[in-house]
Amino acid sequence: MDKLKKFLSKLPHPVRFAVTLTIGFIFLIIGILGTFLPVIPGVVFILLGLSILALELEWARELNKQGMQGLERIVARIKSFFKPKKK
Repeated sequence: MDKLKKFLSKLPHPVRFAVTLTIGFIFLIIGILGTFLPVIPGVVFILLGLSILALELEWARELNKQGMQGLERIVARIKSFFKPKKK
């Protein structure tokens, strides 16, 4: 993501805004399609699209933050499930 930020920072704002929106919405659409198609990992593309959109849009930043927090909770539950139980 840092490489993308560095590349986009060199562009003028209107171009950066258009490129960010285009790439972000493409990944978001692929992610939405991925929720219905078994070959595409939908959640991964949705989070990637939101992360790219979050570079320019406030609502995407908020959704991205909530999505990452939910993902962290899921990972914590999975880790606690596989954690060895103390006797």
